[in-house]
Amino acid sequence: MNHIKTSQNILRSEIQKIVVFQQNGSGESKIQGIIRYGENLFDLKIISIDESLPIVIDDSIKYLPPDIKADLVLDYLTHPDLSHDLAVMCVKKKIPIVATGKKSHIKGVLTPPT
Repeated sequence: MNHIKTSQNILRSEIQKIVVFQQNGSGESKIQGIIRYGENLFDLKIISIDESLPIVIDDSIKYLPPDIKADLVLDYLTHPDLSHDLAVMCVKKKIPIVATGKKSHIKGVLTPPT
C-alpha cells in the first residue's frame, strides 16, 4: 500500500479554518491582509454584523451563529456584549480566539495590544 503523501494532500490537510467576526467593516483591513499574504493557505469565513445594535444585548443568539467550527477565531466586533459571548462560546468549544486590543477577563482569550 502506498503511504506517500502528495504536496496537494498535505496542503489540504494543513489548511487552517479561520472565522473572522467583524462589525461594520471593523476587520476589513486585517481580512484583506490574510487574503493577500495568506496565499490561499487559509479557509476564511467572514461573519459581518452590519446593523444598528442596542446598547445592551442580553441574548446574542440573534447575532452570533449557534455553532462555530474553526481552528481560530478573530474577533473584530465592536459591541462588548457580542465579544464577550463570542469569547465564552469559543472557550467552551476550545477554539483559540484572538480579540486584539480588547480587555477580556475570560481565561483563554488572547488580547494582544494593537
